[in-house]
Amino acid sequence: MTQKILLLSVSAGAGHMRAAQAIEAYAARDGHGGGPAALALHLDVMDFVTPAFRKLYTDFYIKLVNKAPALWGYLYHATHDAPRDSSMQRLRRGVERLNTRALMTQIAAFQPDAIICTHFLPAELLSRALRQQQLACPVWVQVTDFDLHRMWVHEQMEGYFAATDEVAFRMRHEGIPAERIHVTGIPIMPAFAQAPDRVQCAQAFGIDPRRTTILLMGGGAGLGSLETVAARLLALPGDFQLVVLAGKNAAALAALQTLAGQYPGRLLAQGFTSEVERLMACADLVITKPGGLTTSECLALGLPMIVNSPIPGQEERNADYLLEQGVALKAFDAVTLEYRVRLLLEHPEQLQAMRAKALALGRPRAACDVLTQVLAQSVA
Repeated sequence: MTQKILLLSVSAGAGHMRAAQAIEAYAARDGHGGGPAALALHLDVMDFVTPAFRKLYTDFYIKLVNKAPALWGYLYHATHDAPRDSSMQRLRRGVERLNTRALMTQIAAFQPDAIICTHFLPAELLSRALRQQQLACPVWVQVTDFDLHRMWVHEQMEGYFAATDEVAFRMRHEGIPAERIHVTGIPIMPAFAQAPDRVQCAQAFGIDPRRTTILLMGGGAGLGSLETVAARLLALPGDFQLVVLAGKNAAALAALQTLAGQYPGRLLAQGFTSEVERLMACADLVITKPGGLTTSECLALGLPMIVNSPIPGQEERNADYLLEQGVALKAFDAVTLEYRVRLLLEHPEQLQAMRAKALALGRPRAACDVLTQVLAQSVA
């Protein structure tokens, strides 16, 4: 009998949604009986909240990390250290419950055999529902960074999926039994399990597969003054071409397209795409914000990174991990970014060494491993 898996994420940043989509994609693949491995339904919790709550939870987050990253960093650490039973935490949980009642109705209608949360908000909501016996199916948590914030850790969870052994160690430190923790990596789409052909992809995008290619990424929201960074990089000497992903930032894309006119054959400006793996297949180096999903995709394809101006909190922790593993350099401003790019362009052997380490570290089948574990546990 096909099992019903409910995936719950939150559209605050793109990574949580992409992790859920990756698991959903594997669920749609063939199972042992010739049909899909599971009947998966992916819900964005923000589709079941009040408009005011949605604006606070998503728009405010994007503005905060873009305009006041230091304040976000303070909140990240303060909420990690805050006692769970403090009045502020109880108030926060109460507000969240009041604004998410429609979600519980939707869950009851689907009647899942198991739930996987790729954001901490639904995990926290369902922990209470399980404790009060308002929900009976097992709930799993997939942490989507190379870090563990306490807001991911809740009672009554069936199990946790961690990106690394260190995250698993921190989970055990928070009191989660070892047998409930699985080190799978961070879920990414099936397309990353086998690297696309560089020549074919480059030809499809109209770029030269023989030239060194740098991919500059601003995440789904296109953050990070992309046109300014691109202009500085294009002024560097050397025979390289630059691809810039502006995500959903229409203003940045328009500015980049204008800039491309000044550098024919050297700059390709792209908006949001669902085929980022094809652009990565063309690249020799990626400059990116160190989100958990994007960096996991880079690792799966063996792409060295320069992590650019990570925001305090989870991105700084992600950057620390990647630097320690020797797969990335870090730029904290435009000057250091220019220096790091020059360094790697002048020392291709260093780029190659980083590439080998990235390939060894990647977990391209993380989403499949998560789904397999959940389905096996549900049958048992």
